[in-house]
Amino acid sequence: MKINTIQCKTLLTKSNLPKVDYCINPYVGCLHACVYCYSRFMRRFTSHTEPWGHFLDVKINAPEVLAKELARKPKKGTVLLGSVTDAYQPAERKYRITRRILEILLQHDFPVSILTKSNLVVRDLDLFKQFSQCEVGLTITTTEQGIAHNFEPHSSTPQQRIEALDTLHRNVISTYAFIGPILPELTDLEAIFAAIQGRVDFVMAESLNIKCGNRSFIEAVLSNKYPQLLPIYKKGFNKGYWDEVEALTKILASKYQIPFKGFFRH
Repeated sequence: MKINTIQCKTLLTKSNLPKVDYCINPYVGCLHACVYCYSRFMRRFTSHTEPWGHFLDVKINAPEVLAKELARKPKKGTVLLGSVTDAYQPAERKYRITRRILEILLQHDFPVSILTKSNLVVRDLDLFKQFSQCEVGLTITTTEQGIAHNFEPHSSTPQQRIEALDTLHRNVISTYAFIGPILPELTDLEAIFAAIQGRVDFVMAESLNIKCGNRSFIEAVLSNKYPQLLPIYKKGFNKGYWDEVEALTKILASKYQIPFKGFFRH
């Protein structure tokens, strides 16, 4: 794993994502090294020859750049931290770039939205409590540690993420679970809903995306760990399959009384 520090010229980026006005990515790359990651296309915009998930560039001057950008008084809007990286990946413990960014956004009263796979997010609970608008989501792909380790090798465990949601929720922070990507025949949706009940304000879900250069990596894990599923994944999953999964997700959201705010497909 290779970690570099770099200087960025800009940080606050306008976003076309639903209900988000801006994105901030404190890092380039992500050492969580999730097998299914579809942000790997970002590698071609770097000078790295290492595989995606094996390098990280720390935008060491990001807080200073953001402070200058906000001093120009851009239109206020919701800022998503981590659209193509995880703002709370392991390196954040050392560099604390995300925390410093939050402190600056707080000074300017910009609403924030965070999505992460790391229980490190709980570290910044003191800041979250001071925002007028703040929501924090944890991605939950599975409740089974074995599956998580195979597909998300350097992320927090599913139990750690669920406990992080619980801590944030008990402290009156708006929380949500992002169930995704749903891994056919591996993701147990009901187990996830049972685990997050009472710990989140809403839930979203996402289909597996295998159209972005990640297919070979997914199939390698399947071949090694779940060979019986490899033919199923090679065949692919049509609209009818995902219609059924979406319908089940809505049924479970109703059963567990968790507001459902969207199913994203690729």
